[in-house]
Amino acid sequence: MISVRGVTKHFGDLTAVENLDLEVGRGEIVGFLGPNGAGKTTAMRMLTGLLEPDQGGIYYDGKLISEDLNAAKRKVGYLPESNPLYIDMLVVEFLEYATSLREMSPKDARSGISDAVDETGISEVFRPIAELSKGYRQRVGLAAAILHRPEILVLDEPAEGLDPNQRVDIRNLVSNLGQERTVLLSSHVMQEVEATCKRILIINRGKLIADGSVSDLLKAGKRRSEYTVEIAGDRVVEKLSVLPGVDAHSVEEVNGRTRMTLSVLGDEELRPVIFELAQNANWILWELHKNQISLESLFRELTDEEEISE
Repeated sequence: MISVRGVTKHFGDLTAVENLDLEVGRGEIVGFLGPNGAGKTTAMRMLTGLLEPDQGGIYYDGKLISEDLNAAKRKVGYLPESNPLYIDMLVVEFLEYATSLREMSPKDARSGISDAVDETGISEVFRPIAELSKGYRQRVGLAAAILHRPEILVLDEPAEGLDPNQRVDIRNLVSNLGQERTVLLSSHVMQEVEATCKRILIINRGKLIADGSVSDLLKAGKRRSEYTVEIAGDRVVEKLSVLPGVDAHSVEEVNGRTRMTLSVLGDEELRPVIFELAQNANWILWELHKNQISLESLFRELTDEEEISE
């Protein structure tokens, strides 16, 4: 169990994390989301003991980690966004080096490397790290993070820069790793979070603004309805943008047609309005449908509202 109580962190005049409260239960895979500069990485570094809060406390199983930081660090594995690797080393040399940094006994190091290699699927990789694909480098970083069999795994953008096939591989790997560990996962790829995590935390400007299961957050997020339209005609963007309460975004030109996304507060039905407008303006209506609420649109709505409210 991870407990974060009233945690605040300042860097000069900048408040990176402000009065953060959250709990993550044993065995949960939790998505930790936020726009750039929201305080995610700072919060993760405090969770792993790399940074000390200015106020508040972080607890593992009810014990304040600052009371015995070395013991707390033995409970956690961390894969930072940069995934620092010594690329001139062979994979096994790097993992052996990682066990020495953790001061693992020779016996524990051998078994830890063996188990981590099996879990991350890198048993056939004997080349220098410099020769590995980005996907395999991420696997090596994950292997180094679990060598000491941590109870908690903190992953900062583990699928960053990967192609779609590699993303699926890392998603499956994280799901498997989370069967026996608590996992806190940061990502900007909403599809990965939605497919991997049972629960979502959203942070913005250092504050926690949403916490719940994916399904509960999506249900609660139905404050806006979203539509996709594709129309051939004159002044499409101008006329649709001035409809009462409507926001227009994602505008693009496709084969001489205007394709755009419209959103409106509440459950107001826009399709009859758009259809009538198209008839009166002599537009050709190629596409008109109401979108299902997505985690990405909910994230955008929540973080945009937070910025507007401040």
